[in-house]
Amino acid sequence: MENTQEKTSADAAAREPKQVALRYILDAWEEALFDGIDSDCVATAAIFAALSDMIATYGEEPVAIMTARLPARIRAGEFTVIRVTQ
Repeated sequence: MENTQEKTSADAAAREPKQVALRYILDAWEEALFDGIDSDCVATAAIFAALSDMIATYGEEPVAIMTARLPARIRAGEFTVIRVTQ
């Protein structure tokens, strides 16, 4: 059985690549906005790109099952990001 410190370290290591990937996406998003692209267009393109890639990797049905859970996750605030502008 792992101790709490080992579990916390493992959780942090698993989150790190996702946090780095999110930073890349948010940086690209900000650059697109700076270049005058409407945020709705960026959002639509990002969702399309993400879903297309996931479908190519996992198939349509697993992605459909995953996206069926999105409303509850959205309402729970899982995707709410507070952005600080400078």
